[in-house]
Amino acid sequence: MTSTNPATHANTGAVASGPRAPLDPRRSTETKAAFKTTEFFVYIAAVIAVLIASYLVQTTDAHEDYFRADRAWFYIVILTIAYIVSRGIAKSGSREHYTDTDRHTGV
Repeated sequence: MTSTNPATHANTGAVASGPRAPLDPRRSTETKAAFKTTEFFVYIAAVIAVLIASYLVQTTDAHEDYFRADRAWFYIVILTIAYIVSRGIAKSGSREHYTDTDRHTGV
């Protein structure tokens, strides 16, 4: 004769019935793909704007070329670092936990 004691699950606080109660696996959503975000399009527009500005600013008789290619690429590196950091921040706090039963019941 075997007896079963109800066991409390640490994650849910629910009491199990039987020696092996099935647990719903806890899953979480992920952030959108990078190319589907607004910040990606802003980043691309900013890089294009820097490249166009660098190309259009030319040396004239009155002044030297003060927006050379090396400075433009420096700004693009700064934009890239900022974009990578913003994606990291977006991914760090955006998980929404759910179980299989949440998806089926529409909760």
